[in-house]
Amino acid sequence: MLVIAGRIRIRPERRDDAVRLALEVARETVKEAGCRAYRFYGDLEDPALFFVFEEWDGPEALAQHFGTPHMARFMAEIPALVDGALELKRYDVSGVGSL
Repeated sequence: MLVIAGRIRIRPERRDDAVRLALEVARETVKEAGCRAYRFYGDLEDPALFFVFEEWDGPEALAQHFGTPHMARFMAEIPALVDGALELKRYDVSGVGSL
C-alpha cells in the first residue's frame, strides 16, 4: 500500500476556488480502481493551509491516477491557487494495524 500525505498552502484570496477544485478531484479520484482514500482537510488555525491524505493499493494505481482527466485538470489549475510549492511525501507501507 502507498500513502501520500502533505501540505498545500493556498493563496487566501483563492481559498474558495481551491476548495472547489479539491472537492472536484476528490469526488472523481475515489471512484478509481486502487484508491482506498483521497481527502483534503483544512487546518483549524490557518484557513490557507490544506492537508492531503491518500491511500493507494500500489504504485500502478497511483500511476494510473496521474493519467486521468480530472488529475490533469487539477494540475493545470492548482498553480494559480497555491502560495509556494506543494509539500507531498510518499510512504510505502508494509503493514497496517490498529492503535
